[in-house]
Amino acid sequence: MSVPLVFLHGWAMNGAVFDDVKARLGPDFDCHAPDLPGHGSREKDEPSLARCVEVAGKIIDQLDHAILVGWSMGAAVAWQYLAQAGTQNLGGLVTIDMSPRLLPDDQWTFGLGGQTADAVLSTSSKIEFQWRSMVKNILRNMYAPSGLQETDEDAMRALLLKQDPTTLRPIWDDLVAMDARQIIATIDIPYLVCAGAQSRLYDPGVANWIARHSPMAEVQIFQNSGHSPHLEEPDAFCDALRRFVSTLQSAKTEQRKTLSR
Repeated sequence: MSVPLVFLHGWAMNGAVFDDVKARLGPDFDCHAPDLPGHGSREKDEPSLARCVEVAGKIIDQLDHAILVGWSMGAAVAWQYLAQAGTQNLGGLVTIDMSPRLLPDDQWTFGLGGQTADAVLSTSSKIEFQWRSMVKNILRNMYAPSGLQETDEDAMRALLLKQDPTTLRPIWDDLVAMDARQIIATIDIPYLVCAGAQSRLYDPGVANWIARHSPMAEVQIFQNSGHSPHLEEPDAFCDALRRFVSTLQSAKTEQRKTLSR
């Protein structure tokens, strides 16, 4: 029986960004990668983090203890889902290069891109009126300094330019207002925290912070990746996902053996 996986994409993306990962994982995995509200085929749906959680929750409820995989904004959706529904419907959690709080302060140094709080807040007003110039920065920040192949970057640029910035702004504002740090400690299922060693958006130290505060978390750092390990090192990412799933399955087998004694 194939393992159910639910992939949640990043801000200004869509579910198709996981197509390559789904193909590499093959038939042993039952992969679901929906477009989230405000994006792609759901561009006209209510653009809010809360609505994204609703869409993800409906898919999760139809599956048998799926593993939830959230990249960037998708990680934020995953954390908010857990805050509302708990962990009982999931078999495990994977998040990719995301901080539980984007705004820094005197006690929190793991905000967005080493920016000041004022700089992060000012981004909101630029989304609708400077979207084409923002796309250039988004592309730069998605990858390690070495970047992707030109053809892949062109495809990603085309995807970004198709997005409607008026629907992206409300979700961005929800992300900036988010503080999921207290949720992290409640995640009592196996949790793989992925990060790119060369991320331009989040210090890899945030992955270690999450692992210290979540009781069943482990860290996987992708040395040749920036913000997008599943795009930059897809083989290594899929291998890490397979190992994580294999560990979960082994634990279930041992639990059944113990209960049958």
